[in-house]
Order: sequence, then C-alpha cells, then structure tokens
Amino acid sequence: QVQLAESGGGLVQPGDSLRLSCAASGNIYRVNVMGWYRQAPGKQRELVAEIRTGGSVTYADSVKGRFTISGDDAKNTVYLQMNSLQPEDTAVYYCKINGELLVEGDSGPLPADFITWGQGTQVTVSS
Repeated sequence: QVQLAESGGGLVQPGDSLRLSCAASGNIYRVNVMGWYRQAPGKQRELVAEIRTGGSVTYADSVKGRFTISGDDAKNTVYLQMNSLQPEDTAVYYCKINGELLVEGDSGPLPADFITWGQGTQVTVSS
C-alpha cells in the first residue's frame, strides 16, 4: 500500500557528487523516519543516514561531512546529497521509510504502522 520510487544513482569518478531521491506514495498518514542504507558486494546492509520527525539526523561515521540527508514532508520524499564520493561508497543504496498509513476499520479509517524499502539504486564510484 506504500510504494517507494528511488532515483539518482549512477557511475561517477572519485570526488564527484550525486543526489539520490526517494518518493513515497500511497495512503500515508504520517512519516516518522526516512533513511538511506547501502549494501556493497559481500557485505551486510548498513545505515548511511536517517532523519526523524522533528529533524534529528544520524550519519554513519564513514559519511559524516560528505553526505547530507534531507526530507520534504509535503512530498513524502527523502534526499541524500553525496559529495566527495570515494570508491568505498560503491554499493546499492536503499531508502527505508517508517510511518503510518490509514486502513479501514469498523468505525472508519485507522492508522497502522508500516516499514517500506525501496528497490535500490546502484552507485558506482570508479576512475
């Protein structure tokens, strides 16, 4: 009932920048947390950055000072601005959104929690 559409990945050279976008659609009542994760070949998926209602953010140590996460509540969209990209940033990047959607109850619509992942977008940093 909630779909995520990611975009912005690609092949870049070391030192270049990319901006990832992830837009959520569906019967969303509230978005609580929006985040970006990545998974490199042979490695576990790891948190890159997340932003919570109220604006608090968390970054992985490896991206602090280079990546910036931001959100547009009106559009249910989360962005990841990635600067000074390095080969070790090569991975599939996934967005994840936690929130509440509306479902039909006996007495009308009710909020229900959801967690949804995007399909992933490849980021490759290579010279």
